[in-house]
Amino acid sequence: MTDIKITDEIKLRVEQVRRRMLELGAQALLVADASNIYYLSERVFRGFVYLDLVNDPVYCIIRPNNLHGDAVEFIRKPELIPEVLQKRGINLPDSVALELDDLPYSEVLRLSAVFHTDAPQNASVILREARMVKTPKEIETMKADGVRQAAAYSRIPHIYKEDMTDIEFQIEIERVLRLEGCLGYYRTSGRLMEINMGSVLNGENADAPTPYDFAVGGGGADLSLPVGADGRTMKPGTTVMVDMCGNFNGYQTDMTRVWSIGSVPDLALKAHDASRKILRVLEKEARPGVATSALYEMAMDVVRESGLEKYFMGHTQHAAFVGHGVGIQLNELPVITPRSKHLLEQNMTIALEPKFVIPHVGAVGVENTYLVTPDGLRSLTEFPEEIQDLAQ
Repeated sequence: MTDIKITDEIKLRVEQVRRRMLELGAQALLVADASNIYYLSERVFRGFVYLDLVNDPVYCIIRPNNLHGDAVEFIRKPELIPEVLQKRGINLPDSVALELDDLPYSEVLRLSAVFHTDAPQNASVILREARMVKTPKEIETMKADGVRQAAAYSRIPHIYKEDMTDIEFQIEIERVLRLEGCLGYYRTSGRLMEINMGSVLNGENADAPTPYDFAVGGGGADLSLPVGADGRTMKPGTTVMVDMCGNFNGYQTDMTRVWSIGSVPDLALKAHDASRKILRVLEKEARPGVATSALYEMAMDVVRESGLEKYFMGHTQHAAFVGHGVGIQLNELPVITPRSKHLLEQNMTIALEPKFVIPHVGAVGVENTYLVTPDGLRSLTEFPEEIQDLAQ
């Protein structure tokens, strides 16, 4: 498809953004980040989207050169954007918000000069807040993603072979995901997140701390990407946590399941059951208007009742959250932390991942992606949650 149209879907998303712009007093914003361009155009291009409170978005495109549409303007450089807007009869605002969290400093300076804006507002915050609540089409897209991710996960038990390394195991899972249609790429927010197609954590490696903002870490195959599988042979008496990519259509679902190599100690089974209990509690209690910080405290109540605090969200190193928003990017708002200020809203999509790390055994726990509804959470990642034995 080479046309870009202001469809009813795009209009819904624009209104989402405008509501947040009004809340923060922004007159206009300029979008350059690929995830945000995709949100406002349903495709990725090199260039910019200009959006104010009145006019349809204007797509100022540098590459590719085969796109068409009433809202499309081709430019060689951002300095031409004001001329394009004036030609369309759009009055330039006093200031334009820029994606301060996503753009290099040099680009912020350049775009600020284009619009004569000395202290631009942060469009990154506006767009992340707008993307929290999904449109009906986005929800259906994520539902389809969850079905395909579950279909790939159903083939995992047939992949395992005795004395496999965790990297060999992950490569075979990646193959299955790609054959199912996975795009093989995660979009993430911020400089503190890097990952390939996901994470497979076996045994003691689950206790290796990582510099990234993940619930559990892993040493990784190389110091250049210190997270996930580290090449160890998968041995009896350990768990294998699979937290792999679900990006089949520009949106992502986040799902984690755990398998074992033979039997594992009762402590690991107890912690896994506690994770599932946390999910059942939050599925019931998480409704529009509930504080996301309250969800974290509900999870901690179950953890404390189970006496598993020292294993929760890590062992050697702990993560201070129990979930996060998910959509175009893996790590969207809201973040489920004790200090979060967000309230749940209908049609948010959140991933909840209460996980535990048991020394010498591995990681246990379940992660599902959920839709927030008036009746609680509805899972988009339906798949058996029990620990299954790969060696059987």
